Amino acid sequence: MARATASATNRKVVGLGFLPEEARHGFLVDIPKSVGEMICISEHRGADLDHLGARTVGSPSPNDPSLRVIIDRGRWLAIAPAFWDEANRRLRANGLPVSRFLKSPSKPVPVHPSLGKELCILCWAVESASPDDIPNALHNWEALAPEERWWLYTMTVATTGQAMQKGIGWRKALRAAIADNPFVKGEGLSPKARRELLGHSQLSLSL
Repeated sequence: MARATASATNRKVVGLGFLPEEARHGFLVDIPKSVGEMICISEHRGADLDHLGARTVGSPSPNDPSLRVIIDRGRWLAIAPAFWDEANRRLRANGLPVSRFLKSPSKPVPVHPSLGKELCILCWAVESASPDDIPNALHNWEALAPEERWWLYTMTVATTGQAMQKGIGWRKALRAAIADNPFVKGEGLSPKARRELLGHSQLSLSL
């Protein structure tokens, strides 16, 4: 066990679980210095992964097909610390270094693809929601198994996955299911039970 953990921690990791020497896919969170600017999350593959996060990037065009999320700083700060805690718990369980949440990082933050998908789901759920509904959205998002978040991402990105496609199709459904749906502790199936119904094995992080 100790040998496996040592091997995992020797892998090069940047940002939030991103493995540059192994990845074929990843996300980038761009948090501008200016308080009035929007936070952007983009998805990258192939050559786009070269030096992901190690370069200064300009603000992506709102209609850039790689841009998944544009969210205001108030909503971002309401959800990001909780997401970072969940991500770090999963990284720690997989023997990978954790990453401290920074309100104003010096450069864009690369994110592991599985975690990036889950972050997009949370952002999409609250991007147009009332701030009063954000605690409810966090509870409902946390109650989902990772596999459920990945499935929701796959369904959403296929039709309404660009940043500006707010309030329609799956994006509208996500808000209703996660932000608007009342959270009642103890009701419903547990994530483990739902995972078994879906026929998936228990995965803490897809590496």
